[in-house]
Order: sequence, then structure tokens, then C-alpha cells
Amino acid sequence: MQKPRRNRAFSIALITLAAILGFGSRRFAPYLPDIVVAYTGDTTWALAVFLGLGLLFPSLSTWSVAALALLVSNSVEFSQLYHAPWIDSIRDTMIGHLALGSGFDPKDLACYVVGVGIGVLIETVRMRRSPDVRSTP
Repeated sequence: MQKPRRNRAFSIALITLAAILGFGSRRFAPYLPDIVVAYTGDTTWALAVFLGLGLLFPSLSTWSVAALALLVSNSVEFSQLYHAPWIDSIRDTMIGHLALGSGFDPKDLACYVVGVGIGVLIETVRMRRSPDVRSTP
């Protein structure tokens, strides 16, 4: 199986776009459909996790990065069932809330699958369209 040669600038641009879309869905919530407001943030968060892990582990296959991204995303979600003063104080900060969330919601698990799926789709299409993206066998 070919392992992608990921373009760092492209991945960073997509992470930035995911962040803009996620934050934008909160900022412009009054003007957007409820479904967009409810699910965009978690979906783009998982996409950013997929892209970030692809940058950290460039030699991993797309599917390995996807599995790892789902593991990380689901672990963070299930960790929200645990509440102790020390971790809740971290979650009360902006960065802590963005990274760790605050409350478990099983619907978020579906958003993570969609977000990671979007990442897999983007990477797969990019590999098929750009010969320079593919690594040599």
C-alpha cells in the first residue's frame, strides 16, 4: 500500500480552514441552520485532528492516520465522562475547552467519523490527482 507524501503547507492551510469553519459556525450561529451550528465544530475538530496527525506521522498510511484520529477523538469524548476539579479547571479555559470539550455527547462520535472521513476523502482524491503526492513504491 502506498503511503502518502503529505504536503505540509496544504495540510496547515486545511487545518486553518477547518478552524475558521468551526469558529465561524459559533460566531455566526444566529444566521446559520441549527444543524450546521450543532455539528460543524465537532466535525471540523476531528478533521483537524486527522490532518494534524498526518503531519506528525507522515509515514503512516491514510487509513492508519484515520484510525488514530478516531481513537484520539473518541478518547477525548469519553474522557468527558470523567469530572474532577483538576481536569474541569483545564476544561474551563478556552484552550482546554477547545482541546478537551466539556460534556459527553454521543452525537459527537458520529461527527468525528464524518470529520475523519472528510480527511480521508481529501487525501485520497489528492493522491489520485497529484502524481507528486504519491510516494515511490
